[in-house]
Amino acid sequence: MIVERAPAKINLALHVTGLRTDGYHLLDSLVVFADCGDVLRFEPAQRLTLEVTGPMAKGVPTGAANLILRAAGLFGPDKGARITLEKHLPHAAGIGGGSADAAAALRGLSRLWGLPLPAPEALLSLGADVPVCLSPAPQIMSGIGERLTPAPALPACHAVLVNPRVAVPTGPVFAGLARKENAPLEAPDWQGFTGFVTWLARQRNDLESPARAFAPAIGQALDALTGEDVPLARMSGSGATCFGLCETQAQADATAGRIAAQNPGWWVRSAPILS
Repeated sequence: MIVERAPAKINLALHVTGLRTDGYHLLDSLVVFADCGDVLRFEPAQRLTLEVTGPMAKGVPTGAANLILRAAGLFGPDKGARITLEKHLPHAAGIGGGSADAAAALRGLSRLWGLPLPAPEALLSLGADVPVCLSPAPQIMSGIGERLTPAPALPACHAVLVNPRVAVPTGPVFAGLARKENAPLEAPDWQGFTGFVTWLARQRNDLESPARAFAPAIGQALDALTGEDVPLARMSGSGATCFGLCETQAQADATAGRIAAQNPGWWVRSAPILS
């Protein structure tokens, strides 16, 4: 059996810098991954099947619409594998759950079948976030997701992830952008946790405003993250998951515990940022 993890993707900053004539938005984003997420298992089989288990399994499609099966199709037809997805991340949450699962499927099936990964342009057919999810290292993602650059070393930091159990579709959020051409990220420049947070505070998530208009609960999640141990809170991706950064795991655990106790219906996790 082959096992691959699909960690949660966090857009610490997400700038929308333009709109192509084909409708694709141009992005400039600092992407990191948290040490929590889904788990995929792969076993040899005569035909290709997908089973979904775990606390977030409800509502996950198991047919041709699932990105895992679409990823498998990039290797060619008539290949068999028994795939089990243990689902822990919420759906339509702005933390790359489906894209991370597809990337993990590509890695796992490449190992199972002894085949190279599909061409980069094929990966984009699965979605703009799939290429960046192939590696859990911090990266600068630009273009429509095809240009990836390793980010400078990050200080040790920990994330509190909060989703108010609101699904936010990406299309309406992008459609709600008041301005499509915005300034890119500043050149990465930080020293230590304080310097990192100071740099991040000057960046943005351009999708946060239209997402909050679509789902006001995002504002409630950001308010809940406010505290002296959380010097920066922001929405990830197109929402509705928000994150707060803490310097220590103890601070992150305490913040997550407080928020979960006050909001028992929300999805709340604390985890270190993978480096």
